[in-house]
Amino acid sequence: MAPTVTGVTFRKLETIAIDSWKESDMTSSADKKHQDAAHVVPGAPNSITPQVEEPTTPTDPAPPKPDQSGPTPHTPTGKKLPVEQEDLAQQGRFLTTAQGARLAETDHSLRAGERGPVLLQDHHLREKITHFDHERIPERVVHARGAAAHGTFVANGAATSVSKAGVFEKGRETEVFVRFSTVLGSRGSMDTARDTRGFATKFYTDEGVWDLVGNNIPVFFIQDAIKFPDVIHASKPHPDREIPQAQSAHDTFWDFISLHTEAVHHTLWNMSDRGIPRSLRMMEGFGVNTYRMINAEGQSSLVKFHWKPKLGVHSQVWEEAQITGGADPDFHRRDLADAIESGAYPQWDLGLQVFPDDGEAMFEGIDLLDDTKLIPEEIAPVHIVGTMTLNRNPSNYFAETEQVAFHPGHLVPGIDVSEDPMLQGRLFSYLDTQLTRLGGPNFNQIPINRPHTDVNDMFRDGFHQTAVHKGVAPYHPNSLDGGCPFLAGAEDAPLIDVPAEIRQGQITRKKPASFDDHFSQPRMFWLSLSEVEQEHLADAISFELGKCYEQAVKERTVAVLANVDQTLAATVAGNLGLPAPEPVELADVEPSPALSQLRGTWPLDGRQVGILATENSPAGEIGELVSAVFDAGMVPLVISTRGGKLADSEVDVSRTYLTARSIEFDALIVADVPPVAAARVLLDEAFRHHKAIALREDARAAVAAAGVDLDADGVVDGATLPALLDEVKDLLAAHRVWTREVPAQA
Repeated sequence: MAPTVTGVTFRKLETIAIDSWKESDMTSSADKKHQDAAHVVPGAPNSITPQVEEPTTPTDPAPPKPDQSGPTPHTPTGKKLPVEQEDLAQQGRFLTTAQGARLAETDHSLRAGERGPVLLQDHHLREKITHFDHERIPERVVHARGAAAHGTFVANGAATSVSKAGVFEKGRETEVFVRFSTVLGSRGSMDTARDTRGFATKFYTDEGVWDLVGNNIPVFFIQDAIKFPDVIHASKPHPDREIPQAQSAHDTFWDFISLHTEAVHHTLWNMSDRGIPRSLRMMEGFGVNTYRMINAEGQSSLVKFHWKPKLGVHSQVWEEAQITGGADPDFHRRDLADAIESGAYPQWDLGLQVFPDDGEAMFEGIDLLDDTKLIPEEIAPVHIVGTMTLNRNPSNYFAETEQVAFHPGHLVPGIDVSEDPMLQGRLFSYLDTQLTRLGGPNFNQIPINRPHTDVNDMFRDGFHQTAVHKGVAPYHPNSLDGGCPFLAGAEDAPLIDVPAEIRQGQITRKKPASFDDHFSQPRMFWLSLSEVEQEHLADAISFELGKCYEQAVKERTVAVLANVDQTLAATVAGNLGLPAPEPVELADVEPSPALSQLRGTWPLDGRQVGILATENSPAGEIGELVSAVFDAGMVPLVISTRGGKLADSEVDVSRTYLTARSIEFDALIVADVPPVAAARVLLDEAFRHHKAIALREDARAAVAAAGVDLDADGVVDGATLPALLDEVKDLLAAHRVWTREVPAQA
């Protein structure tokens, strides 16, 4: 029996302590699979189970769900507060005004008689409407649509040889908040648009906040931040019609790309499967820029940051991504939240590529200050320095995910910037954008942005100042406040401005000659992909250019692609009905196998398995299968012809054929197929999208009737449902069955 408090029934999951988010209780994914034992499908909207009747007995506010929390409570000046998470949320059993006065009515305005005009003296009406009218803040110009989670980073000590930052000390555990995002779309756009993804991490270290603000692609469209407005203006919807939303498949984008060829490398990554990830949990992250680190001996190095997902790097196929955008535009944020709620905590290893800081900023002929280029891992291995685990969902999207403010200039001792021209521009832009979006310079005092260490900055006043500063001398030097705050000495771990040497030269707007090579690395990327990935990339460019109106843009782009690979250019040209461009001399480069996604096998944590059934399906077998899927760390979703429970059983039906679509399942296990079109569509899509399909032998005829080739790779059958799971797990470990022959899409 679930516990009750003053008439409110709490869900089964409420057996986990509400304060499990506290620092002392943070545990790794391997240690904390609390909901696996409960075998509960994630997604409940709240921690209580509502009754059919409207509640009338006053109760306290419901606590957050066990997987949720806000930021660890700290004052605006960094002191940890001795309060519980719930103490910072709404209080009391009764509706009140913003000033705490209880209200007896909120459904009707104050009138002069029942049919008379509304009175200006209705303070509750004015307060309620006024606040509502101001609830929105400006969305981000880029990265507007995001999803986020709390977690921890644990260092393994490997980075201490290159950085004195305390966050890298062996065994040090640091709270983090991570926000993933698309770049181009508005807040209301779909998660699965073809786009670069933001991957921004806020480390709440005891030496100050460190923000590592990157993407899921290691290179960028431009080499100099002065071009950022141009590439974004070109990529955003056309300014006359404000279409297309969250897409690059239009004339202005490809017009810019084909004329500004330093963008070709990033564009190929965007057109590859990296642009349509299966899950935020299955993305790599990259710092993109080159940073400088300094160790305890004062030696400096240049570094690039990498996040390596424990689940591997996996993507959707393009048709699947398009279907998802319409059927479930919240697919990625739902997947992340459900995985954490299920106890399948996503993890990433943080890695460094380390280079000599010798004043040249070059490595094996590659300019480290050119963000359109990467350093292949085969010549500069990624050294793992720690592991991040995301284990808590936000309790309030606006307060946390929307108001979090990242800035590459938020650094800690031992981490510094380089001369990277993109990074230098970001140091201005990220700070500048918060002033409008978050209403002034005190954005760092918003709870999600507060440092977890002492703050004594001498900054005063301004909009939304929430600290109550003491003293009379917010200036340096002073004697009236006893000289406080004092400057830190070398022994007090101050920020380090690395004394990097600056080459002699003249003030100029010229760029280095090494920045002129725009095609050798795009060609390396192309050659590093498997045949399947190359086919997807060529199809993606063909789709995007096929959406363009101007013939000149298409012809120019195809000519540019000839500098990458003749086969690629000819394939795209053929799909567009254009002649293949004349061959050109191509760069002689070696592939980098690390750039391909299709290698190895990976864990199955949080994968979703659809179980197709009807009212006449063997409920006992399905119940066994559901338990086995849960025990394997995955989420089973039973699909049947009606909701509730399977006939004469306690097996929950998670979806009906009216609400299910293939896009939410990584594999299908078929007990029975009802004679409805939706079931056939579901099977047909899963087959064409290279997903594993397993079926009872009794279902062979119905599955074949849906267009599934029973002899195709990745289609297996057996006498009983539970016996099929091992084969499904083996197939899922490789993500998709890419060897399966499927009908052409065009």
